[in-house]
Amino acid sequence: MSRSLLCALMALALLAGCSRPKPPDKDRPPEPQATQMRDAMQAPLEQARQAQEEARKAAEEQRAAIDAATDATSN
Repeated sequence: MSRSLLCALMALALLAGCSRPKPPDKDRPPEPQATQMRDAMQAPLEQARQAQEEARKAAEEQRAAIDAATDATSN
């Protein structure tokens, strides 16, 4: 019986140590906490957008070169 009483007292002591977190100030909004995760996810997407834009520009330049070459040989 003393063992169960000891366990109950330990549980009460642990629960008493827990307290509610302080609410944030209403005047100041809380700081965003997910910026590192968002940045880590956005970096590869931005690299892919840049690569896509570079590929599009290279394709336009190649088409222009082909058009210029075919116009020069057809005259």
